[in-house]
Amino acid sequence: MTEDSVWRPSASPAALKSRAQQLAFVRGFFAEREVMEVETPVLAQHGVTDVNLDGVAADVSAAERKGGWLQTSPEYHMKRLLAAGSGSIYQISKVFRNGERGRRHNPEFSMLEWYRVGCDDAALMVEVADLVCDWLGCARPAQVSYRDAMLTWAEVDPFEISDQDLRRYCEQWLEPEQIAELDRDGCLDLLMSFAVEPNLGQHTPEFVVGYPASQAALARVSVVDGHPVAHRFELYINGLELCNGYWELIDASEQRRRFEADNQLRQQSGKPGMALDEAFLSAVEAGLPDCAGVALGLDRLLMLKLGARDIAEVLAFPFERA
Repeated sequence: MTEDSVWRPSASPAALKSRAQQLAFVRGFFAEREVMEVETPVLAQHGVTDVNLDGVAADVSAAERKGGWLQTSPEYHMKRLLAAGSGSIYQISKVFRNGERGRRHNPEFSMLEWYRVGCDDAALMVEVADLVCDWLGCARPAQVSYRDAMLTWAEVDPFEISDQDLRRYCEQWLEPEQIAELDRDGCLDLLMSFAVEPNLGQHTPEFVVGYPASQAALARVSVVDGHPVAHRFELYINGLELCNGYWELIDASEQRRRFEADNQLRQQSGKPGMALDEAFLSAVEAGLPDCAGVALGLDRLLMLKLGARDIAEVLAFPFERA
C-alpha cells in the first residue's frame, strides 16, 4: 500500500453496496418478526472477564470516573434491557477486540446480536438458519456435536483424553514451552482451530453443539453421557465461524461464580483481573427472562456472500487505513 493510496477504501463499490443491502435485509428480517432494534453503549465503564477476550481500554474522564472500555459485545447492556422488560431485541453494533488482526479479523468489526425471549438454543438455531440461508441462498445447516467433530477431525475425545496426552498431541502445532502456558480449554481451542475448523461446513453449513461446559461462561449447562455440556452452538460455513449462540444462564449467583473463576484464570495466564460489571449482575438478579441469544459477525457473513478471502475486501477502512 503506497502513501498516495492509503486514503482509498479497501472495499470495492460493489462490496459497499452489498453491505448496505445486507443491513437492509437484516432490519427487514427482524421487522417482519416484530423484534425491536435497540442501541446500547459502545463505550462503557466495564470490560469482560473472559480470558480469551482482550478489550480495548479507553482513556475517558467524565462524571468523576476515569477509564472505560470499548465493548467486545453489546451483550451485558442488552441483557439489562431484557431484565427491564424489553422483550425480544436485536442490535447492529460496532465492537472491539484487541490483538485481533488477520485475514478474518479486524480490531473493530460489525456484530449482529439478538435475544429471543421464551426460546432455547434449539429454537434459536432455526432462526439463525433462516436469516443466514435466506441471505446467502445456501442449504439449511446440518448439526454435529463438538465431541464428534473432535473425534472425526482431531482424532481425540475431548471429554476423555488426559491433560498429559492432550498437551502431547498439541505439540505438532506449538512448542512444548508454548503449550505449557495453555490450560485444558486452551489446548482444546488449539485443536479446534488447527484440526477441526478448516473442515467444518465445507459441503453444507454446520452447527456445532454440545461444547464442554467450561467453554461457555454465559450458557446453561446439562449433563450428556455423564459429561457437563453447554447449551451453546456455533455455525460454520466453508471453515469460517459465523456466530456463537447460547441458551442464556439466568442464575445470578452462578454467573458471579463464573466471572470470579474467569479472573482466577486471567491471573494464572498473566492477564490483569477485570472488575465485575455489578450493574449487569444486578440485572440478572432482578430477573433475566428465559431467553436464548446469539452474536453473528456481519463482516464474515458479507465475506461469504461475496466470496471474499480477506476481511479488508468488505471493510471501507480496515485498521491500517482507518
